[in-house]
Amino acid sequence: MLQLLDVVALTEDLPERDLLRGQVGTIVEILAPDAYEVEFSDNNGRTYAMLALRGDQLMVLHYEPAQKAG
Repeated sequence: MLQLLDVVALTEDLPERDLLRGQVGTIVEILAPDAYEVEFSDNNGRTYAMLALRGDQLMVLHYEPAQKAG
């Protein structure tokens, strides 16, 4: 389940928007159960793309190790 402010990567190229698979963005709004507004910014924080995407076009990035049950 994707959530607001999740850091995500594209799972496919979007040539019409000049975006490539693997580019990283942030979910800034949940539009519907499987539709998300994603903002793509450069290293200086300048937005270069913002668009609505389906959940299957995104993969959540994890920065912490998975916790083991125990």
